[in-house]
Amino acid sequence: MTGSFDPAPTVRMVDPVVNGDDRATLAAEVRNDIGREAGGIVDAVLEGGPTTLRADQRSHRVPLREHKIKVPHHGGYEHFERDAAGVADAAPLVFRWSGRTRIAE
Repeated sequence: MTGSFDPAPTVRMVDPVVNGDDRATLAAEVRNDIGREAGGIVDAVLEGGPTTLRADQRSHRVPLREHKIKVPHHGGYEHFERDAAGVADAAPLVFRWSGRTRIAE
């Protein structure tokens, strides 16, 4: 008896462009967005607000375009807004306390 090798049938893959959806281009755009976002992450410090806000809650890493930070604290949120004053290149962004809201029950 001679053995014969029967390879699996060839399966045609779906074209990369289906209904205008180019997956390769989409993946590249997502990678670029992530790269831009990662490049725009900066250190931020929170000033003002309640004295009971721990030191580790006053240090954040945020996107450069961020203008507000909301921190959960004692049944509510402490709100901080970006200080309009410019900062040195190596200095963290400063966000100043702007108010508090309570968590709805």
